[in-house]
Amino acid sequence: MTEIPINAEDAGSAKLVYILYLVSVIFGLTSIIGLIMAYINRDEAPTWLQSHYQFQIRTFWIGMLYGFIGLVLTPILIGWFVLIFALVWFVIRCVKGLQALDKKEACSNPTTWMFS
Repeated sequence: MTEIPINAEDAGSAKLVYILYLVSVIFGLTSIIGLIMAYINRDEAPTWLQSHYQFQIRTFWIGMLYGFIGLVLTPILIGWFVLIFALVWFVIRCVKGLQALDKKEACSNPTTWMFS
């Protein structure tokens, strides 16, 4: 098995995006900074990190979709459950992505709508 050359700066950028996403649960706007970083870094990254950037970009946009649906449905009580699901879903995706990144592994399924 060949060893994957790992650039600490590349992996650090991907880790920072996950951290910015998690911080956005409290402060909100940091996820936009993370999204921009993911878009900027995805083309120049090694293949295994490109899967993380794709996963991060999809996490942002799918999370926005779930959040929008939840907000629209809040007048009907189910919207609050959708918002709670979206929050838990977002955190789990970030944690699973961080775990794979720490193991120096690619995301197993970066195009999934669930948890990878």
